[in-house]
Amino acid sequence: MAELTDGARWAALGALCLGFFMILVDSTIVAVANPAIMRSFTAEINTVVWVTSAYLLAYAVPLLVTGRLGDRFGQRRVYLSGLVLFTLASLWCGLSSSIEMLIVARVFQGFGAALMSPQTMAVITRIFPPDRRGTAMGLWGAVAGVATLVGPLAGGLLVDGFGWEWIFFVNVPVGIIGFVLAAKFVPTLPTGRHRFDVVGVILSGLGMFFLVFGIQEGNSYDWSAGVWASILAGLALLVVFVYQQSRNRGEPLVPLSLFRDRNFGLANIGISSMGFAITGVMLPIMFYAQAVRGLSPTGSALLMVPMAVLSGVLAPSVGRLVDRVHPRVIAGTGFALLAIGLGWLALVMTPDVPTWQLLLPIALVGVANAGIWSPLSATATNRLSQSQAGAGAGVYNTMRQVGAVLGSAALGAMMAARLSANGLGGGGTSEMDVAVLPEPLREPFASAMAESMWLPAVVLLVGLVASLCFERPASQQAQRLATAEAGRPA
Repeated sequence: MAELTDGARWAALGALCLGFFMILVDSTIVAVANPAIMRSFTAEINTVVWVTSAYLLAYAVPLLVTGRLGDRFGQRRVYLSGLVLFTLASLWCGLSSSIEMLIVARVFQGFGAALMSPQTMAVITRIFPPDRRGTAMGLWGAVAGVATLVGPLAGGLLVDGFGWEWIFFVNVPVGIIGFVLAAKFVPTLPTGRHRFDVVGVILSGLGMFFLVFGIQEGNSYDWSAGVWASILAGLALLVVFVYQQSRNRGEPLVPLSLFRDRNFGLANIGISSMGFAITGVMLPIMFYAQAVRGLSPTGSALLMVPMAVLSGVLAPSVGRLVDRVHPRVIAGTGFALLAIGLGWLALVMTPDVPTWQLLLPIALVGVANAGIWSPLSATATNRLSQSQAGAGAGVYNTMRQVGAVLGSAALGAMMAARLSANGLGGGGTSEMDVAVLPEPLREPFASAMAESMWLPAVVLLVGLVASLCFERPASQQAQRLATAEAGRPA
């Protein structure tokens, strides 16, 4: 393959970021439409949450193997195949005539996203040299951060203006444009022969399914023995999966040697806690805004404007700092501020709080968000060789999506549990079949949503501890030594 020019590298990155932006927007865009979908199909909260969880689960489970598919068949080819599947599944979602059909369509949409996502990170790792990779990954991470916040905004405008179906229909023209750009600008990279760990695929897939299903449906089945059996079976299968990977002398799905790099392991812990928090937290916020405050989907999404704007404005600057500043400084500050912002928001989510008191912690969340995505992705890939690109990208994206799917499931379960504790049953249609709750129900419902917010705030502390343990990347150490040497007297 001929050496790429800088212009060709950045054009490829731009094309990949468009598709990556689209699949991440779909992780959160449904949150603002959930009340409308629930009313449209006369469904319950626990069922509607599966519209998000099914997508996230189908996205998370195959990521380990789809990263390897890119190494075997070419990242460009696999990315384009995933984009076609994602776009067609989006059309199917919008045409769904029942909640069950919508959930199935979301599974196919999630699998398309799984084919696309690791290829973006792997291509960046392969086409950018190590001394430029931090800046490129900074942009990639910034896109991820902004996308998770733009989702609710776009969702609100589309639901109010055209109906919930259009949060899916809009992906069709964007997908077509993304396909044309990727086909034109993303290079065809050399591939090698790889064997696939079928046993690992089965163990990881079943383990994730049983774990998420148990957490998601626990409250529906009153945390019965069957629910706990599902959770324990999921955990046991994942433990067996890790053991099987350690014994695999061929090509394991998760090469455990990757985790010898301390920063790679810590960045994976950080991104999983971030995925948990930022995906799950949209559920209680959107239900509170619409059912308690009586806001339209657009109005509730506009609450997120300070978050999206500040994150988008600050992200490029943070990306430029990634190659120069110790990652623990940026990421640690981001995690701390995000946990504080969510806790602050939980304290003020009451029926009658002035809107400006909600906007302050939401703005803080936007500032914090900008300081997390870029340093985590850049730090994770700093020491990856080209031969590790596919596997490393698959593991990192998997950890992000594992966090997201667990966050969606756990927040759904927490919301239902707190609704029951506050005398509102499980959040079924008897309480939620109108746009705005009756006055007597607003206080207990708002309390349930606020109490749910503490879960992601606590989980973020795990990411904070992980980020504070980062080592300075090798490229930064070299720059630091060179600067010190230059400053010494002859």
